[in-house]
Amino acid sequence: MISILVLVTYDVSTQNAEGRKRLRKVAKECVNYGQRVQNSVFECILDASQLLLFKDKLIEIINEQEDSLRFYYLGNKYQTKVEHFGTKTSYEAEGVLMI
Repeated sequence: MISILVLVTYDVSTQNAEGRKRLRKVAKECVNYGQRVQNSVFECILDASQLLLFKDKLIEIINEQEDSLRFYYLGNKYQTKVEHFGTKTSYEAEGVLMI
């Protein structure tokens, strides 16, 4: 199965306790599928079925009246589409993950 790089960004309203709870849930779900590259930005290498499941989970968590969720599809040749400058050194998205 072909995997693609998906950039996931979110902005969850934290004006109340429910919003703060949603924010934690969204972040936790994103950690399960990808690498945090900024506070509310994740790079995820996913195949089609993983992507559908992930999107469904996130859409279930957010409040569409208060929150924002974006998916950017960078494809399978993402290495030529991403440049990084500054702190937080880059990582090999498809490399070995040490836990």
